[in-house]
Amino acid sequence: MLESVIEKRLKKEIEKIGGKALKFVSPGMSGVPDRIVLLSGGRIVFVELKAPGKKRKKLQEYRAKELQTLGFRVECIDSIRGVQDFVKQLIEGR
Repeated sequence: MLESVIEKRLKKEIEKIGGKALKFVSPGMSGVPDRIVLLSGGRIVFVELKAPGKKRKKLQEYRAKELQTLGFRVECIDSIRGVQDFVKQLIEGR
């Protein structure tokens, strides 16, 4: 399965629950997560998407840690099941 398929599914599922999954591109700063998920109540989650079994690169890990240090939630999802589990957590308020 391609990363793009998982990314499209994430966008669709987030929109179903009233949120936005915006593409995140930061000129001049490589390694940022693929999507910024915006939810009601001002909740923000950064999401890195990967093909099944693929892992984040070292720079992506570093950027994730930077964002987490600032207090943001950062997730890495590599499957449709991962998308479903993530959305379920969001619905449950986790």
